[in-house]
Amino acid sequence: MRSRRSCLAVPGSNPRFLEKAQGLPADEVFLDLEDSVAPQAKEEARKNVVAALRTGDWTGKTVVVRVNDLSTMWTYRDVIEVVEAAGDALDCVMLPKVRDAGQVAWLDTLLTQIEKATGLPAGRIGIEAQIEDARGLVAVDAIAAASPRLETLVFGPADFMASVNMKTLVVGQQPPGYTEGDAYHYVLMRILMAARSHDLQAIDGPYLQIKDLDGFAKVARRSAALGFDGKWVLHPTQIETANEIYSPSQDDYDHAEAILEAYDHATTVERRGAVMLGNEMIDEASRKMAEVIATKGRAAGLTRTTT
Repeated sequence: MRSRRSCLAVPGSNPRFLEKAQGLPADEVFLDLEDSVAPQAKEEARKNVVAALRTGDWTGKTVVVRVNDLSTMWTYRDVIEVVEAAGDALDCVMLPKVRDAGQVAWLDTLLTQIEKATGLPAGRIGIEAQIEDARGLVAVDAIAAASPRLETLVFGPADFMASVNMKTLVVGQQPPGYTEGDAYHYVLMRILMAARSHDLQAIDGPYLQIKDLDGFAKVARRSAALGFDGKWVLHPTQIETANEIYSPSQDDYDHAEAILEAYDHATTVERRGAVMLGNEMIDEASRKMAEVIATKGRAAGLTRTTT
C-alpha cells in the first residue's frame, strides 16, 4: 500500500514549483496538466513535466501526473508524450472527471500499448480516478472495478458541488442553510464503499482556503474519521497537518501491533481463537481492525515504542 496521506498538487506550467516539490515531505506529488494550467500553456506544461520526471529526485514519493479530462482535445497527447518520455519515472496517471468505467478502460488500453511499445513492464503504471460530478458518483462502483491498474478513487469537491448546484462558493465547508449533519457525508461514504469493495485507496479532495489551517484540519479529520487514506494539499503549509491527521496515533499504532503479536501467539502457539490482552478480549475481528491501523502506521514510517 502506497502512503498517500498528503497528495500535493503542483502546476506543470511552473518549473519553480516542480523543483521545489521534490524536497517537500508530501507522500504523493501529482504534476498537473489540467485545471491549474491555462489552455495556452498546456503543451509547454507537458515538456516541463517530462523534464521534471527525467531529471528530478522524487525519492520516497508516489509520483503521479494528472492529465486533462477526456472531453478535451489534450488528453491523448498528455498520456502519450508523458508516458513515452518518462514512464519509467511515473507511478500513476490520474484521470480527472471520470464519468463511467469506459473512460478508465480507455486509459488502461492506451497505457498498455505505450508500455509494449517502449519496453516498460506491462501493467506497472497505475491509475487514479477522480470522481467529480453526479454522473461519476452514480457510476462509481463500475468505475472502481474498471481496471486492475486502478489504485485510488479521488473526490473532486469543486466540480462536484457545481454539478449538483450546491449553493456555496466555499469548497469543502458546509453550504449556508445546511445546519444538520454533513452535506458531504453521503458523497464521501459512497466513494469510500466503492473503493474498499475493490481494495482501492480513497483520497479526499482539496481545501482551497490555503491560509485557514484550522479549517483544513477540520475537514481532513472528517474524512480521516470515516477511513479515507489521505487528502489533497494545495500548499506546503498543509502537508504536515495532512500527514498527522491521516496517520494513526503512536498509542493506537503500538496497541495495534500488540494485538497482532498477541493474536498470532494465541492462534499459532496456544491454538486458541480468542485471548485476553490485558483487560481486552481479542479475536479474529480484532486482528482485522488492528491490521488496518498497523498497515497505515508502517506506511507512515511509525515504529513501535512499547512492547
